[in-house]
Amino acid sequence: MRPFRKLIFVVNDEKTGATELAAELADLARAAGVRAIRSVTSRRIQRGCFRGSDACCVIGGDGTLLGAVREAAREGIPIIGINQGSLGYLTTLSAEEARAHFGALLLGGYRIATRTLLDCRVGPRRRDIALNDVLVKAETNSQLVRLEVHADGELVTDYYCDGLVFSTPTGSTAYNLSAGGPIIHPAARVIAMTPICPHTLSNRTIIFEDGVHLRVSHRSGEAPLLVAMDGQRNRVVTKGSPIEIEVSSRRLGLVQSRHYSHFEVMRAKLKWSGGLSDKK
Repeated sequence: MRPFRKLIFVVNDEKTGATELAAELADLARAAGVRAIRSVTSRRIQRGCFRGSDACCVIGGDGTLLGAVREAAREGIPIIGINQGSLGYLTTLSAEEARAHFGALLLGGYRIATRTLLDCRVGPRRRDIALNDVLVKAETNSQLVRLEVHADGELVTDYYCDGLVFSTPTGSTAYNLSAGGPIIHPAARVIAMTPICPHTLSNRTIIFEDGVHLRVSHRSGEAPLLVAMDGQRNRVVTKGSPIEIEVSSRRLGLVQSRHYSHFEVMRAKLKWSGGLSDKK
């Protein structure tokens, strides 16, 4: 793989040790021949601030990485995720691994996993993307909503529920899993729609192929809806504005070590059995 030469760090300075780690990795980057290094805090990501970089290094947790997705996708640059949080599904490198291998990674010792993004439109001018999921629910907590869903113009059904989660395969282990949805391999090209606490017990997750165009209509009177992208950015919509969701034409690259194993990460994070070797 080609070396990275222009790097921007996104640092969650509320995480203990994140700022110090960023300084260490910046020194390693210079030693590896990186010519341009910039840094922003995760609270200061502004449109265009990734321009001119050829990779983004996120130091924080999965939430920090999700906050960088929109700008990275706009600029077409991959994200290197280094975990200073608690879970680390997306920020797959530990601080120790980063210190040991960062220079070699920047020189080309990596691979890129391409991930699907969701494109969400709320009304004629409000458009956003999500790596994990789009959540549609009542703006007021604990209020049930009635949501009507069409797929490519055909009525699916209407849901009386707490909300709906539209998930990418990457996001299937996030809110989707908590709501009872399935785990989906990240290379699959699908959208999962999972109702949250539906009143009709037969309402379960529906898996759509990636070319589908989904439209959600508000059928709950005048109470406004909340639409959240990746739990990061919220939009409030009223009854007259349908929500349209489809797979984005953009993709996001996640930088991984050459030895990265998806199922090894799943076993560790979900505390699954490691197989017969665990019984020895």
